[in-house]
Formats: sequence, C-alpha cells, structure tokens
Amino acid sequence: MSQYVLDGGGYHAEITEMGAALRVLRHGGRDLVASWPEGGPVPHYSGTLLAPWPNRVAGGHYTFRGEALTVPVNEPERGHALHGLVAFAGWKVVELLTVEDDHAFVRLAHTIEPSPGYPFRLALQVRYAVAADGLTTTLTAENIGDRPAPYGCGPHPWLIADGGPEEGWEFDLPAGRVLLTDDVLIPTTLEDVAGTRFDFRSPRPLAGTVLDEAFTGIVPGADGLARVRLRGAEGGIQISWDAAVLPWVQVCTGSGFGHRGIAVEPMTCPPDAFNSGTDLVVLDPGAKHEASWTISIIP
Repeated sequence: MSQYVLDGGGYHAEITEMGAALRVLRHGGRDLVASWPEGGPVPHYSGTLLAPWPNRVAGGHYTFRGEALTVPVNEPERGHALHGLVAFAGWKVVELLTVEDDHAFVRLAHTIEPSPGYPFRLALQVRYAVAADGLTTTLTAENIGDRPAPYGCGPHPWLIADGGPEEGWEFDLPAGRVLLTDDVLIPTTLEDVAGTRFDFRSPRPLAGTVLDEAFTGIVPGADGLARVRLRGAEGGIQISWDAAVLPWVQVCTGSGFGHRGIAVEPMTCPPDAFNSGTDLVVLDPGAKHEASWTISIIP
C-alpha cells in the first residue's frame, strides 16, 4: 500500500493509495486525527472518503428515476450499505508537489465503474494540500457516463483535541437540528436540538455524551464556513467547510467501542438520502460536484 508524505506550515500528513485515506495528521508532533498502522487495517473508516454516498443506504435498496437498485450490504449487523464504494478502493496518484517546510499537495484519482447496484460512471479526484492554514481536502466528482447519477460525499476523520481524556474535551457544534434514528440507525424524525443532549451550540464538555447522529441547520461564520471545534487542556482542533455545499455533519463518539477520537463527517446529504432524496445531488452527464474541508489547529 503506497503512501505519500506531505509537510508544510508545521503540518505533517500521510495519505495512502488505498481509499485515498488520511492515515496520519500531526502538527508540531501532536496527533490531530486517530492514525493506524501503515499496512492497515483501517479502524472504523478512519480517514477514508465516503462516496457516492455517505453513511447508509437502508437495506442496500433504493429507487432512482423509477429503477429499483440494490448495492452490496457491508454492515451485516444492521443490514445496510455503509459509506459508499470507494473507502477501501485503490486510488492512483496523478500529481505530487512538495515544497520543504512551506506547502505540499497530492492529487489522487479513482473511477467508479458501473455495477448492477450503481450503474453509473463517475471520475473522482481528491486533492490533499498542507500549508500554514491546515490540511485542505478537495473531492471532485464528474459524471463521465451517459445517464444521470445520484451522488453524495463526505470525509471520515476521527479528530483528537489533545492527549487528555475525551470526556474533558469541549465540543462546539453550531447546528440547530438533529436527525433522530431507529435502533438500526435509519432516520426517523428531524428535531430541534434546544433543550436536548444534542445542543452544543454553546461549547460544553462532552462529559461522557455518546453521539452517532447527523446534524443540520448549521450556522456558518461571517465567511460562510461552518466550524466544528474540539478543545482540550493541551490544545484544540477544528474542521471547517462551506455549509452551502455540505449542509449536514455526522458526529460519532468512539468511546463506546474503544476507538480514540470524535468522528466529525461533513456531508452533502443525510443518512439514507438515496431513499429519502433529501439534499441528494443528481449529476447529469458531464456535470461535476466539488466539496472541500480543512482540518487545522486552534491557536
């Protein structure tokens, strides 16, 4: 499994060809995401890219433009198709630039070929770039087939605030609504977070809170960027993105199953969007979709 090292602006990133995944991200020697061994395995989709859908397709079944389709179930304990088709696929590097101690980037490509469950052809490219403002990832999808295609995307980083316990980290999530789910994590109702355990619009410690929910109603900053932040006694981290392009974010705490970090996953659409149609992107032949997000330290 080939990997590529990017150094710049005080950041150090390691990107693998398997899944075009972010395996390591550090700043000044401090881990910013949960890493994993160079040869794998990849725990809990850590650092992978989610496309052509993020989160779940219920039962692996959906209907698009009147055609009933079934994608492979890879979450057998719940019976769903999880996190798309490319998280563990082989990607190829098409461009690499490094400028010592300043900035660096790598671009990788992968083509989703038509299959019985997803009979569409998409050309994907992802660009990872490090500089003084952090690690910016840009994922582009182009429909190179001859029919419209349903599409959604997002990343799956497990963020680490500092070396202290997660329960003491302060969590800042400027989202006003939460998507509640049933016992197999399929959406049921969209609710206001006010007065619930899901309200982190005013930053507060996680304090043992268990989360695995999608949020929306995100309030961006004056620059139009949404920001989710984690702060600990030794430092902090944030992930920022264009809330108009990625209006949803899945948040999952790893403490319940022994995984380090908090998964913060900006998404184009909510779970099971292939069935609900909520915020689903439809790419016509020749059309492109681009989404970016940046992980950086909080001074």
